Amino acid sequence: MRYFPLITNIIRNISSSLMAKSKFEYVKQYETEEKLLPNCWIVVRIDGKGFHKFSCKHTFTKPNDTRALHLMNKAAATVMQEYKDIVLSYGVSDEYSFILRKETALYNRRKDKLMTYLNSLFTSSYVYFWKDYFHDVKLKYPPSFDSRVVLYPSNEELRDYLNWRQADCHINNLYNTTFWALVLKSGLTNIEAEQKLSGTVSSDKNEILLSEFGINYNNEPELFKKGTILLRKKIKHPVHEKQRHVIYPFHEDLIQDSFWKKNTNILKGEVSQDYDCSEVDKLPELVMQQLHLNNALLKEDVKE
Repeated sequence: MRYFPLITNIIRNISSSLMAKSKFEYVKQYETEEKLLPNCWIVVRIDGKGFHKFSCKHTFTKPNDTRALHLMNKAAATVMQEYKDIVLSYGVSDEYSFILRKETALYNRRKDKLMTYLNSLFTSSYVYFWKDYFHDVKLKYPPSFDSRVVLYPSNEELRDYLNWRQADCHINNLYNTTFWALVLKSGLTNIEAEQKLSGTVSSDKNEILLSEFGINYNNEPELFKKGTILLRKKIKHPVHEKQRHVIYPFHEDLIQDSFWKKNTNILKGEVSQDYDCSEVDKLPELVMQQLHLNNALLKEDVKE
């Protein structure tokens, strides 16, 4: 009799297994999966859908809203914290590119898994942290982002991809800075501003900004001109000096070789590199959050 419960469990498990494989299971044959080619850099690019309308509805500051940009960086950093094979992320405006190392076996390199998991975590993080950046602005409707996956077989092509995105950042920001100066400061309509800028080149826009508005474009924040590069860095905690791995934001020119010489770990597929951030007062807010510090507490601890 003591074997009766064991036999009962075996029968129950067999029955459950048979029930799981119903006559309807044949429909799984129609599912397909695409595995990405090996030994290629994987780029997952996420882009806001309908963000012109979204930014208007939520009264984003023109031409750049630092709250929105920092929220994008926070969402991207959350994705990088979850997926360690991302060696670099680059963001500008309402888009972010995530670079996964060539050798990654994440989700067995299944395209649909990589694309949907990164996109869904980014989107949910954007909504989750919204209130931390737009304190007095209620989220009126859910934002959405599309995503795509692109493969680059060589380091040169990966760099050219990032060069393209940063060059676009500069071109678009110069145009938007000039356009919104004409609209907000000169009182032109959107159509009038578009007509005035039609056919102009970079030097023309720089001249308009300087001569009409006293704005030297070179003095604009690097965040606006260069976008944000998120890298994995190993730093000393400013209080107890223990080593900590963080996602660190940079606003630098990644088109030049100097960036890659400073960050040799990226193209080697190494996910982290030591970084000296001895100037504690200049620690980015994104890093402070990861270290569970705020500026007031940090200054007190450093004094002691």
